[in-house]
Amino acid sequence: MTERKALEYYVLDVFSNESYKGNPLSVVFTTGNLALKTYQDISKEFGYSETSFVYYSKEQKALNVRSFTPTGIEIDGAGHNLLGAVCGALLKKMPIFDEQSENNRFVIMKKSPISLTVSFDSVTQYPVVQMHQKLAVIKKEIPTYKLAVALGLKIEDLDSNDFVPTIVKTEVAHTMVPIKNSQILNSIVPDHKLLIEISREYQSEGFYCFTISNQKEDNIAEARFFNPVIGIYEDPATGTAAGPLIGFLTSKKQAKLNTEYKILQGVKLNQPSIIEVMIRENDILVGGSSIITMKGELYI
Repeated sequence: MTERKALEYYVLDVFSNESYKGNPLSVVFTTGNLALKTYQDISKEFGYSETSFVYYSKEQKALNVRSFTPTGIEIDGAGHNLLGAVCGALLKKMPIFDEQSENNRFVIMKKSPISLTVSFDSVTQYPVVQMHQKLAVIKKEIPTYKLAVALGLKIEDLDSNDFVPTIVKTEVAHTMVPIKNSQILNSIVPDHKLLIEISREYQSEGFYCFTISNQKEDNIAEARFFNPVIGIYEDPATGTAAGPLIGFLTSKKQAKLNTEYKILQGVKLNQPSIIEVMIRENDILVGGSSIITMKGELYI
């Protein structure tokens, strides 16, 4: 019988310091690239919204990350898939920044460098990773009635006070969907088929439904994310959508430059996640922590 190769993996809960909260991500440690079908089979087996595969390249002097959905789609962008991968590598004590200068830390995803800022929590000693996204580009608006029908809501349930559903892009183009309040947000029952049709019609992916939080709360907004076009029916934490949201809110004078905000997501799934965001002059920071919940070996 042919001997099979063992690969170590972690399962981390991302955008959380507590196991079984946040967004679960499997991170598989490899020694280089695998066959496409192997990536897809492993991601399908785990069944999480994304699985990340990482190895350290001495040639590039950087951690390489590839991420796949359970349906076999390779994705990019600075989201929970990247943050969890970096946290996993750091918690495994991989020397991923040893050959980089402190003010120019980066990882490689789909052959492109993504800049990072890393610190360690003074109490837990967990890594806190901030991913640098591009500034938000405000793109096309989508008629409110289309989103209302697809989300099982009335038109008046979408907050029309200077907000309309709008496609916004930093790394990935997602649709920001304003919802009147938290109660309505958590009552949404989406029609995934209609959402897929809208995604294809407007050439975007993912719907970040959000409501502005009460000023007394720690977070600026509460959100839910649906992206059925790539097989994610609901995601507990979505870094690639949090960046566009803070960019969108800043454009509407609801947020300020150089101020840290928090976005709460995953409440409906009982996986509350806190995503830290800050818009600066030349980029957007999206960050948080991760905790290892499981680890083991898989075989190929």
